Amino acid sequence: MSSSLDDMYRDIILDHYRAPRGSKPLPMADIHSDGHNPSCGDDIEVNIQVEDDILKDIHVNCKGCAISVASGSMLAETVKGKTFVEVQRIAEVVKAMLKGDEVEIPDDLGDLDALKGVRQFPVRIKCALLAWVTLIEGLKHYADDPKGAKPSVSTEKED
Repeated sequence: MSSSLDDMYRDIILDHYRAPRGSKPLPMADIHSDGHNPSCGDDIEVNIQVEDDILKDIHVNCKGCAISVASGSMLAETVKGKTFVEVQRIAEVVKAMLKGDEVEIPDDLGDLDALKGVRQFPVRIKCALLAWVTLIEGLKHYADDPKGAKPSVSTEKED
């Protein structure tokens, strides 16, 4: 990766860290999911309002490193207004990208391409994945049992 591309990606990540999107609390949420990254100490809470299988609104509350907060912010910015199917596709693309698989980043993913640089630092991959695995577990749980207890996930279990 060129130095100017590294700088651009770094600027995008820092912008999301300093001004996280999706930080406005929701008055009511249909999906609640908590996540923890024990290797870095990151904690995240994802709350989502659902309407007709569309993620109408999302609140992401992440406390942790810059990569974790930025990834959560990018998630909030990217998935709002999308269907469950679209969100699942996006999450799979992000997971594959972070794990080093060659994957084409669709044009509708905004700043997510900036997370590619995280692959160069394997210890940080779980930081970037935390928001995504937390979101996916919340969606799975909602599909299986919409009124059940909120799931809690850990990147420790992520391969």
